[in-house]
Amino acid sequence: MFNSKIKIALVALVAIVAIGIPVLNAQKSSGCGQIKEGVLTIGTDDPAYGPWFDNNEPSNGKGYEAAVAYAVADKLGYSQDKVEWVKVPFNKVIQPGCKNFDFDINQVSITDERKKAVDFSSGYYDVSQTVITVKGSKIAGAKSVADLVGAKLGAQVGTTSYGTITDVIKPTQAAAVFDTNDVAKQALSNGQIDGLVVDLPTAFYITAVDLKDGLIVGQFPAKAGGEQFGLVLSKGSKLTKDVSAAVDALRADGTLAKIADTWLASTVGAPVLK
Repeated sequence: MFNSKIKIALVALVAIVAIGIPVLNAQKSSGCGQIKEGVLTIGTDDPAYGPWFDNNEPSNGKGYEAAVAYAVADKLGYSQDKVEWVKVPFNKVIQPGCKNFDFDINQVSITDERKKAVDFSSGYYDVSQTVITVKGSKIAGAKSVADLVGAKLGAQVGTTSYGTITDVIKPTQAAAVFDTNDVAKQALSNGQIDGLVVDLPTAFYITAVDLKDGLIVGQFPAKAGGEQFGLVLSKGSKLTKDVSAAVDALRADGTLAKIADTWLASTVGAPVLK
């Protein structure tokens, strides 16, 4: 009797598992859907830095990325009152799995490695990595990449800025890694590092607003088919195609250029490192 009950239980368990397998497989193959019907949910980091955002308030539509986000929303058919923002740390954005946003906009560079975990839209901004420091620093007068080799440099963890240090500059000292740019800026102010690598608009903002005696050392030469920021979506998202089409349309009709003129016009003219 006891053995019969065990056999019945095992048969039932096998049946349940067999039924569940197609359901799980269907979920895996279906991709990640929209978070809320009739609402576009957009993610970004906290704090959201200038000149990409204004006053850490993405919903006000001010700043380059906030303006781009609402322009994309408009192309997708969402009015501003149908957009909701959620805060997502940078490192979580590029991890595998379905997200709590429809797309994220947070200066995330498109790379082949990241494409293994997430989807990207077409690029909405062409990136130039830049080195910043403070007056009196050993690299304040640097003119070339070779002048940076002996410096202690830092960048935010998981960023292409960090990759620029390790793959392009290749300094003799190990690069310092920071959880956020706020922590990195403090390290630079305290003299723990000689320089910090960030994208060009962020470099202008930090040296003008956040960093006492801050200055831009130089930017790295642009390359054909070079680095771009893209909107991040869950891998296999049903929205990827439409979001990319929206970005392409904004580039083609000149909207991205107009937004850049409005919010990034002051971030030009940095010297190019040889």
